[in-house]
Amino acid sequence: MSKFPEDFRADLERSLPAIASINSSLSQSLSPQFYLPPEQRRAISDVRRTFCLFVTFDLLFISLLWIIELNVLAVFRFSVLLLGYAILRLRHWWAIAITTLVTSAFLIVKVIMSQLLSKGAFGYLLPIISFVLAWLETWFLDFKVLTQEAEEERWYLAAQAAALRPPLLFPGAPSEGQFYSPPESLEGSDNEFDDDDEAVGRKAVTLQEREYVRKGKEAMEIVEQILAQEVSWNFEKSNDVGDIVYTLDVPFHGRSFILKALIQCPAETVYQEVILQPEKMVLWNRTVAVCQILQRVDDNTLVSYDVSAGAAGGVVSPRDFVNIRRIERRKDRYLSAGIAGTHHTRPPLTKYVRGENGPGGFIVLKSFRNPSVCTFIWILNTDLKGRLPRYLINQSLAATMFEFCSFLRKRVSEVYSGSS
Repeated sequence: MSKFPEDFRADLERSLPAIASINSSLSQSLSPQFYLPPEQRRAISDVRRTFCLFVTFDLLFISLLWIIELNVLAVFRFSVLLLGYAILRLRHWWAIAITTLVTSAFLIVKVIMSQLLSKGAFGYLLPIISFVLAWLETWFLDFKVLTQEAEEERWYLAAQAAALRPPLLFPGAPSEGQFYSPPESLEGSDNEFDDDDEAVGRKAVTLQEREYVRKGKEAMEIVEQILAQEVSWNFEKSNDVGDIVYTLDVPFHGRSFILKALIQCPAETVYQEVILQPEKMVLWNRTVAVCQILQRVDDNTLVSYDVSAGAAGGVVSPRDFVNIRRIERRKDRYLSAGIAGTHHTRPPLTKYVRGENGPGGFIVLKSFRNPSVCTFIWILNTDLKGRLPRYLINQSLAATMFEFCSFLRKRVSEVYSGSS
C-alpha cells in the first residue's frame, strides 16, 4: 500500500480526516491488477487451470483402468469439459452437468448389463472410481472454479467503483458540512428532531427522512442497552486469537450475537474502515458482497443496501438487506447502530432472499491507557429468512463474525504497513 501523507496522521490524531482525502489515498493504494478486467489479468485463472489438469488426469487414469474394455467414457468427458471450460471458457455449469449425468447413467447400465461384478475386486473398483471422479469434477467446478472467479470479478468491480467514486459525498461546491463526519454527541443526551435541525450540514426534511432518523435513534438506544447489560451476555464461542462471541435475548427482537475483540490499532482507524467507509468494506471484507449508500438523511443518519456473501460452505445463500444506520461519536467510543428499513430504490429482488436485521451495530471503544489498541464490538441481530435450520444459522453467524474480525485485522495491518 502507498504511504499516507504525514498531515493525514496528524489530522487523525486531532480528530478525523475528511472522507475525501481517504478516497484519494485508497484509490492510489489499490493494486494495478484491480483496474484490469478479469479476462486481461491472466489468460486463464489458476483454479480453472487446476480443474483442467484434473480432467486430464481423469482421462489418463480411467483410460488405464478401462483399457481392457476399450471404453470411451473418459474421452467423452475430457473432450466436452476441456472444450467448454478451457477453450470456450464457459461460466455456467451445464457442460459439467451433462457429462456427469451421461457418465452416471452409463456406469449404472454398464454394471447391470455387463459382467464387471463377476471379475472380483477390479470389477467393483472400476465403476466406483469412474463414478467418484465424475462427481469430484462437478463439485470442484461448482464450489471452487465458478465461485472463486465470480469473487475475483466482484473485487474487480468494487475496485473500479472505489477508484471512480468522486471524493465529495454530496454534489455541489465543497463546504464544511458536506464531508460526512458526524458531530460528537453528548453521552446520555435525549435529542429530538429539533436538535438535528440545528446541526450544521444535511438535515432531515421530509416525513420519511424524519422517520429514518427516529428509527436510527431507537436502534441506538437498544444498542446502548445491550452494552449496559454485558454481565448478562452468554458465552457462545471463542477462537484461538481471543475473540469471543456472546448471545443475549433482547425483548421483542429475539437473540442477538455479540462479538468482542481486541484490535491492535487506534480506535480511529477501525472507525474509519468499518463505520465511516462502509462502501469500501467490500475491498477487504469477503463476508460482504455489496454495500451501497442509498441516502444520507442527515449528519448522523443514512440508509444503506447490503448483500452478504454466502456462508456455511454455500449452504446459506447470499442475502440482501436495507438498513437504517445512525452514527455517533463520543469521547470514549464510536457507535454505528442499524435496523432494517425500506427504500424505494431497492425493492426485494428475486435474485436474493431479503433478510431483515434487528437492532445492532458496531462499537469501537477507545483505550486511554494505551491509544494503540481498541476494543471492537459487533452486535448482530438478523433474520436470514428462508427455510434454514436454527442451529445452522447460529453456527453460520458466529463463524461469519470471526471471519470478519480476521479480515479487519488484516486490513488495519495493511493500513499501518503502508503508512510506516
